[in-house]
Amino acid sequence: MKKFDKDRLLLAIAGPALALLAAFALTMIVLGATGINPIEPLRLMVEKAGYEDIQVLIVNQAGTYYLAALAVAIGFRMNLFNIGVDGQYRLAAMVSAVVGGAITLPGPLHILLIVLVAMLTGAFWAGIAGVLKAKRGVSEVVSTIMLNAIATSLIAWLILPKNLGVQVEGSNDLTTGEIAQSGWFPALSLGESGEIYGFTFVAFALGVVYWFVLNRTRFGFDLRASGASESAAAASGVDSKKMIITAMLISGAVAGLSGMPVLLGESHTYTLVFPVGVGFTGITIALLGRNSPVGIFFAALLMAFIDKASAGLDTEGYAKEIGTIMKGLIVIAVVVSYELIRRYGIRRQQQKVGEELAAGHAIKTDKEVAA
Repeated sequence: MKKFDKDRLLLAIAGPALALLAAFALTMIVLGATGINPIEPLRLMVEKAGYEDIQVLIVNQAGTYYLAALAVAIGFRMNLFNIGVDGQYRLAAMVSAVVGGAITLPGPLHILLIVLVAMLTGAFWAGIAGVLKAKRGVSEVVSTIMLNAIATSLIAWLILPKNLGVQVEGSNDLTTGEIAQSGWFPALSLGESGEIYGFTFVAFALGVVYWFVLNRTRFGFDLRASGASESAAAASGVDSKKMIITAMLISGAVAGLSGMPVLLGESHTYTLVFPVGVGFTGITIALLGRNSPVGIFFAALLMAFIDKASAGLDTEGYAKEIGTIMKGLIVIAVVVSYELIRRYGIRRQQQKVGEELAAGHAIKTDKEVAA
């Protein structure tokens, strides 16, 4: 049993390790093929990450990515591909910013209201895809992609000054109005290096909740069982349709929280320049982290490092899009390397079964000879 666990651990580590090595090698090849020194940009990125203010930015960005990846991972555990995290996150941030800016309450209650509105909005938007999947068999991939587009258009319409938006004087930017200070989440000040969003710590704490619910509760078992085999789960009394809707609701609620670190810790309003693409990066992180809260944590830090450390490459004579290339290559490498590891794992398991059967047959033969 110990040997099996050891093999499983090695296979779990081998996937991300192979993906990162492959992505690194591919990045070197792509940069070299375009006539760019393949080492210097990466050296500059590592050097830049050594500054404390950049490290703070990386940690803050990782908190946002972590929540988005958890939302994706919840869907993955149910064998659902929630591509709509980005739309759910942006719509939730916008609606919660509107509510937070329109109402003033004592500090904790104000923050709690904003967070609840964000969760409910995200859950509602994801729940549409969940109901369509459970009741009509509509692919959640198709429905969530369409809901992303609808969310984008809905936000653009809602933020107009004639609706819920406010135009900043002397600017073309549109906002939802600033949230009162009672709705700001306390931050950890690091002096001149900046502040770590307080909600970043909440994000990482949710990783512990995710692990506990998934591995130590009946609901978590039902979720994993339904994702592994819908027929087997049904045989044990699990309502797969109910689990689909529940999983999408929870995934959407967590997606809604993805905007809270920035909204409650920095911007205090929703604007047209609010970060986009977070949900799609969350998919990469969930895949790279293999849906594990620890793996997702390190994958989120890696993606945040690439984002923040590559942002200033253009000042050094290199295109900052190198970071985007690296992230894209990581996606490709993850898909390929995990498939290779999966196939190797199957062959290894078959080999072990054969060895155990051969060993059992040898023991039986020895006993027969001795008799």
